[in-house]
Amino acid sequence: MDIIDLHDPSRVNRQPDKVEVLFNSGDFEEQGILVKHVELRLYIEKNDEKLGPFSLITSFVQTDKGSVEMIYDEGFRGNDSLNRAVQFLVSNLGLSALILRSIITLKGHIDD
Repeated sequence: MDIIDLHDPSRVNRQPDKVEVLFNSGDFEEQGILVKHVELRLYIEKNDEKLGPFSLITSFVQTDKGSVEMIYDEGFRGNDSLNRAVQFLVSNLGLSALILRSIITLKGHIDD
């Protein structure tokens, strides 16, 4: 089961402009689901002369039950938006919250 949790899934219907892998060991279990891979993906949707790039940053979590891609952040965040998002996640225990949110979403779709 692959879930794209966005109002408009076509926004991520292409290769991301940049990807940062946060977890790739495949041996982390949360609520009975094996987490295999976690990454943040950057999609540049447009460029404004004054505000710079409009970034859509999604989280992608791959598990033994399927994958979930959902919005992490979006907006005019500057040229280094993905790196700043990664630094924030790893320095503030945000990775566990991101995984838990994805597992809850996945379980909600499995139960339906």
